[in-house]
Amino acid sequence: MIDFTNAQIDSILKIIACRSGDFGEIFAEESASASISFIAGKVDRVSSGTASGFGLRLIREGETYYASGTDISFDLMTDLARKISGEKCAKELIVSEYADCGSHIPSVNSVALKDFVVVFQEIDKKFRKNLNIKQISFSVSLSGKKYFVANNNGIFIKNGKNSAVFVANITVSDGKTVQTAHEVAAETSLSNITSAMLRDVSLAAYSRADRLLNNAIPAPAGEMTAVICSSAGGTMIHEAIGHSLEADAVQKGISPVYKDKKGKKVASELITVIDDPTIPYLRGSYKYDDEGTPSCRTVLVENGILKNYLYDNYTAKKDGVDSTGNGRRQSYNYKPIPRMSNTYIAPGNNSPEQILRSVENGIFVKKMGGGQVNTANGDFIFEVEESYEIKNGEVGRMLRNASLIGNGPKILNSIDMVGKDLGWQPGTCGKDGQGVPVCDGQPTLRIPKIIVGGI
Repeated sequence: MIDFTNAQIDSILKIIACRSGDFGEIFAEESASASISFIAGKVDRVSSGTASGFGLRLIREGETYYASGTDISFDLMTDLARKISGEKCAKELIVSEYADCGSHIPSVNSVALKDFVVVFQEIDKKFRKNLNIKQISFSVSLSGKKYFVANNNGIFIKNGKNSAVFVANITVSDGKTVQTAHEVAAETSLSNITSAMLRDVSLAAYSRADRLLNNAIPAPAGEMTAVICSSAGGTMIHEAIGHSLEADAVQKGISPVYKDKKGKKVASELITVIDDPTIPYLRGSYKYDDEGTPSCRTVLVENGILKNYLYDNYTAKKDGVDSTGNGRRQSYNYKPIPRMSNTYIAPGNNSPEQILRSVENGIFVKKMGGGQVNTANGDFIFEVEESYEIKNGEVGRMLRNASLIGNGPKILNSIDMVGKDLGWQPGTCGKDGQGVPVCDGQPTLRIPKIIVGGI
């Protein structure tokens, strides 16, 4: 149970940070999760569980030492605090002290998993009237946690958060061609995963898969103009520049493209990139980061000029600046590192219709897929889940199997029209073995020249 007096917390921190200049931190959390997957007309897997634990961190003379345990007790914390502050402690010390945390865990039972099964069966039965259906799968994941973080700089924050994610995957085939479409919905309130929402999201995936099979033509290959619709979300901005502006990547030389570039032009003057965890109800939102730093809006690129990086306390101290409130961790087992939250390109002055009309021949991207980015030089390749040809300023036939290939810095410098709209895409961002909830956004954008790959 997370229940410590101020005196106990102060006692542990004094043991961790026992030398002048030491930084000591306690992070403790309790969590609960539940999930269900439904495949081929039946329940495939149901799981639920609880967890609790703590992490102790010491930063001494530029080195980080971290220890974690699963028994949130004053005695164990005190014992590990003594070990971590010793002269010969390992940089990473993981212990296994188990305890039953039982009823102290926040509940995720506000939405009963069995209620989802009824809706899944209804949707599955309806969709299977289409003879081209080959596979239908759904999954719902619910989680809730509460935690506290305290350090010897006077921070003592108690916080909590919930997450609910629904995924629908639909596969269709006519015997020659196979097409799959998926949709994801994420909520910060467990009760927002309603039957109506499940039906709407599933229908969107079903409709796209059906159109890809029956109406789409193979995507052309070559260099052309691309219009990236706001509904595509900010996947490209997240991968093409977001990770490269996390301070640890810059300091370690993983992202040399943007090192020592503050105050210099790194994108088109039409481009402003912002990271903002204070926006309500988005998947990447939070009031405090996992170091207890208040969240804030951080302008990373303003009118094409690099203004800032994303910092946690450790990287901020190395650069002699304040943390931007982006110190995040997956759980108590991990030390915090700089991570994105809600990252987006700010809206511009063009209407989406105006941008579309400006293109004689090109590709209209409505939904992005996954991709890969080389953070050392910015080269990327992204799959496109839904796209259309542009002919004489109008949306034409649907395309399938398209991909976008380019270089992040070059593409950002080339964007010449930015829409007034703004669309978001929720996700889970992976880095250094840690997954954290994020949201990426962008307005409609025009890229004059980009390589489109087709099959």
